[in-house]
Amino acid sequence: MKHASYKQAGVDIDAGNALVGRIKPLAKATRRLGSVDDLGGFGALFDVKKAGYIDPILVSSTDGVGTKLKIAQSAGKHDTIGIDLVAMCVNDLIVQGAEPLFFLDYFATGKLSVDVAEQVVKGIAEGCKLAGCALIGGETAEMPSMYADGEYDLAGFTVGAVERENLLPLKTVKAGDVLLGLASSGVHSNGFSLVRYILEMHNLTFDSPAPFAADKIIADALLIPTRIYVKNCLAAIRAFPLAIKSLAHITGGGLPENLPRVLPDDLCAKIDGKSWEMQPVFKWLKEAGNVPDADFLRTFNCGIGMVLVVEANSAEAVSAMLRSTGETVYKIGTLAARTGEAVEIY
Repeated sequence: MKHASYKQAGVDIDAGNALVGRIKPLAKATRRLGSVDDLGGFGALFDVKKAGYIDPILVSSTDGVGTKLKIAQSAGKHDTIGIDLVAMCVNDLIVQGAEPLFFLDYFATGKLSVDVAEQVVKGIAEGCKLAGCALIGGETAEMPSMYADGEYDLAGFTVGAVERENLLPLKTVKAGDVLLGLASSGVHSNGFSLVRYILEMHNLTFDSPAPFAADKIIADALLIPTRIYVKNCLAAIRAFPLAIKSLAHITGGGLPENLPRVLPDDLCAKIDGKSWEMQPVFKWLKEAGNVPDADFLRTFNCGIGMVLVVEANSAEAVSAMLRSTGETVYKIGTLAARTGEAVEIY
């Protein structure tokens, strides 16, 4: 009778161990105040008190990057998709005023390529550095027959903290408050099923010249990572603790569905759709796909990745501070008494 082994079944424990050895220094480079242990334990530890918190509320988030993974895998470019993964999670924490403390990832594949997985984790570690959080653990799952050759899936998990008294949104949100929009870096990590559909409509592949970006192929143009707003927004919140009242991360659902999540039911966001310049990629997608306005606004961030609700008399000062940190800031609208839809874009 033949002997059966886990490796013959398609799972290589030695490859998994080799990966852990490679990513330990990547994780170590993200250590911060509160980090306790290196990778390898059954559970990852973090000391919130050592991170400087007195009466913290913990805020958690989990997310993925959707079918943007298909582009990374088709192009064989795996070093930035991890930044997207971190961004999608930590940008959700900052809207409640929380500082990301630590991050864990889940990497699943049919057959583990240590080189590919290492590139992915390099991106995750870079994203953690940009967000100021520690990569303290994760899971690598090798599952033969679950994924086609060369395919993998990603999920991220993060926990942050905010002092109880500083939790956002504030109850002082009112009519007359100003909406400040922070520019996105592009499509970020939402709407890629529609992006790929439009590319197919025009018989374009990921290695075709990008019709919306000079001197780039489509894959490189679309794989620009999701912007991480954490450090700049956190600095602004701390500098203007009462003036910045609420934030909204503009992800799936766009402006029409994400802004209402952080507004009182009796208020409406009135947005001037001409107050910011959309990146060329959005203009091309809209025209090439002949996408109806309502569908377009609910699918893409349309050039605005984060919105801040700010006291009117502090809006200029907050804008100036954010610009000084490298953000592109637009005054995109104001809040008013609601008589119809929660978001009105004119």
